[in-house]
Amino acid sequence: MKQHQISKLCLALALAMSGMALHAGPATPAAAPGQAVKAAAWQLGGPPAHAQGSNSVRAGVTNLADWPYVGSKIVKDPAMEARIAQIVAGMTLAQKIGQMTQPEIKSITPAQVRQYYIGSVLNGGGSWPNNNKRASVADWLNLADQYYNASISTDMAVKIPILWGTDAVHGHNNVYGATLFPHNIGLGAARDPLLVQRIAAATAIQVRATGINWAFAPTLAVARDVRWGRSYESFAEDAMLINSYASAYINGLQGVLKTDANVVGTAKHFIGDGGTANGVDQGESQVSLSEMINRHGQGYYGALAAGAQTVMASFNSWNNPQQNIAVGKMHGSKAMLTDALKQKMGFDGLVVSDWNGIGQVPGCSNSSCAQAINAGLDIIMVPDEWQAFITNTINQVNAGQIPMARINDAVTRILRVKMRAGLFNYKKPSANAYATSPANLQARALAREAVQKSLVLLKNNGGLLPFARGKRILVVGKGADNLGLQAGGWSLSWQGDGNSNADFPNGDTILSGLRQAGAVTYSLDGKGVNVSPDQFDLVLAVIGETPYAEGSGDIGAGSLRHSARYAEDLSVLQSVAGKGVPVATVFLSGRPLYVNDLLNLSNAFVAAWLPGTEGRGVADVLFKNSAGQVNIPFSGKLPFTWPGGPCQIVHADDAGATPLFAYGYGLASGAHGNPGILPVDNTRSCSSASGSVPVFNQTEKAPYKLYAGSAANDWQGVAIGSDLNAVINVPASNPSISVATSQINVQQDAKKITFNAASQLYAQSAQAVDFSALAANGALMFDLVTHSLPQGASMLAMDCGWPCRGALNPAYLFSRAPLNQKQSVTIPLSCFAAKGADMSKINTPFLLFAEKLQVSVTNIRVVQGAAGNADAIACSNLP
Repeated sequence: MKQHQISKLCLALALAMSGMALHAGPATPAAAPGQAVKAAAWQLGGPPAHAQGSNSVRAGVTNLADWPYVGSKIVKDPAMEARIAQIVAGMTLAQKIGQMTQPEIKSITPAQVRQYYIGSVLNGGGSWPNNNKRASVADWLNLADQYYNASISTDMAVKIPILWGTDAVHGHNNVYGATLFPHNIGLGAARDPLLVQRIAAATAIQVRATGINWAFAPTLAVARDVRWGRSYESFAEDAMLINSYASAYINGLQGVLKTDANVVGTAKHFIGDGGTANGVDQGESQVSLSEMINRHGQGYYGALAAGAQTVMASFNSWNNPQQNIAVGKMHGSKAMLTDALKQKMGFDGLVVSDWNGIGQVPGCSNSSCAQAINAGLDIIMVPDEWQAFITNTINQVNAGQIPMARINDAVTRILRVKMRAGLFNYKKPSANAYATSPANLQARALAREAVQKSLVLLKNNGGLLPFARGKRILVVGKGADNLGLQAGGWSLSWQGDGNSNADFPNGDTILSGLRQAGAVTYSLDGKGVNVSPDQFDLVLAVIGETPYAEGSGDIGAGSLRHSARYAEDLSVLQSVAGKGVPVATVFLSGRPLYVNDLLNLSNAFVAAWLPGTEGRGVADVLFKNSAGQVNIPFSGKLPFTWPGGPCQIVHADDAGATPLFAYGYGLASGAHGNPGILPVDNTRSCSSASGSVPVFNQTEKAPYKLYAGSAANDWQGVAIGSDLNAVINVPASNPSISVATSQINVQQDAKKITFNAASQLYAQSAQAVDFSALAANGALMFDLVTHSLPQGASMLAMDCGWPCRGALNPAYLFSRAPLNQKQSVTIPLSCFAAKGADMSKINTPFLLFAEKLQVSVTNIRVVQGAAGNADAIACSNLP
């Protein structure tokens, strides 16, 4: 069966489960060849008359020329609408803005919920009641009840219960003791919409167990560049598979919102977050209108048809000069949030912003953005600056900057979702049928099944796997006994870091599952006493990526070669391979990567993705049963095309593509599959020094790493590292320089640098990068906040291998904007070249020296053509 037939079958199955019909509807005439489709022309009149209230959906159509109307299975109730209108008419402006405001639980008390008429709260990744990572179900319920009681004890004529949103993206992943399912990429490998629906239903019960009633899931991104750090949140590169999964997920999570087992679901992130250029998180999608509609829109058609009640706006921008598309930031786009989503597609639920997303709209801040509200945001996620947001928004309405009709529409949508979700039944969270019992956090058998179905067998020389039980097994590698690596990002903490096995009390490592299959010896690095491979029947290596989330996982200009970032994994395989004993490798990752060197050292190779807390599911498939027969067969198929080169970004629909393994590839148990000895390309950087070359944004962008040094430590570079919670002091005592994580644009995206004495912070690569092609019109760009003005000398430089350097005096930068206010800096590369920088061999594209200064910086990059920007700084201002 061809792949497109499989996709349509999955879609039909998912729609059948929801009682929906697959109906194309009348097609909109396509633009003539070469005709530009302008964003300004998207003036929409709503769905056609015959489609009003229908259950038809154009979900299966892949040649749409405009945004389709999507009939939801949850339709408007006239009596409910009349009640909502009556409530809204009786509300004050302050009460309405309160309903639109969403603070983070660390920043708001129950008393403030009552005082400000707050309509919803959220807990961010790594946020828990009382800031206790091991908070109990009782702790969560107690806080949920407090917020609820506060929301219904206001002086409003009609009390409006509160919504609490959480990122339950692979189970209730913020909660200690909850079962965590495989991340979306693993579920995509399973090719099983019904499994996804069951997992979503189990997740809803987990969320209800803690008193929460809104899940920020599912993610419906169609990841197109696996250098993107959120690739594992994408089910697959096939938009039609995502369409079917979206429908299944919403049906499982939300149902029809009539029982205690359901929570409000969220289709996110609208739209194009998986299509950004170079896989840059929160970057720019440069796709055509047709691709945005027919590829990136497919998940939303499935989700909205199944009744999704909320949509989360995306951080990315959308611009395509060739088609005269200049949408800009999604958070500020009326063309997308209102004209396309609400009017053409017929979405009648609410649109929620992402974390401080309004602050990224040009001219806005984290606490003020009339444009975003006018564009169509209904609930604004303002984690910390929510009081200022309320004040600013009230003032903007009173000044006529935001029409009262827009406010009333937003509140109407919020109340519609709350009524549909049963909140106006006035039942406190702890009274839910699934509340109070920690057992409702568990779905271990289901998670184990999902792991079994997600494993993809890529290589199986001689039919090595599944292996016989009862043999002597040497297990090596950092992933074997590490639940944090199994779970990945969005697991208890936001990045998934800082966790130990004890933080997952109801999970099993892969190692614990393997111990049931034979006599197991474990060695982290494959070395030491009693670990000689020739004393065993099988060596099993469990290796892979360490946890990350959002921008921290972006690869940037670095290559896809896994060993370039995790040399220890190559080392452990080298220590056990070629010793006369077969080696099977289990690879834990959030995306396909270039692993030719690891494949060459392995007789069998399994892509296990990020399986979650049920590591036993891996052993179930790797080993035969006690009768010597296949226990659980390998059935997973690649959800993404597997690259054959360190810089190859490839998809199934790319003409002439030559990947190592095609989309949908996956060997069956016992099947022989050996790609032979593969060529190994050790390329560490894929930067051609064209376009945008990221250096730092929330995390280091390969091949660059951040270092701090000072005169006091003889200018020896101290690595800043990837721990966002760490504070780096150089020297450790009486530091000349201190580097901590801060925020400029999004959560934990910046570094705050405190210079106390002569010291420097710099980004450096091991090998020089040729920026010659950018020298004429390129620019160094970064976002800067000055906290205190410099005292003594300061310098901003690009180095080309000391003593080759182009150094500028940055005093102008620190004084041109008020203290503690963000400014975007654009400095032509020609300024550095004029001071001696050789652009053909830049190894340090950013170096900041000072004697006494405090600043925050982020989003450091070198951008082609930016020297001509209107805000580019004249070299004469930086002598």
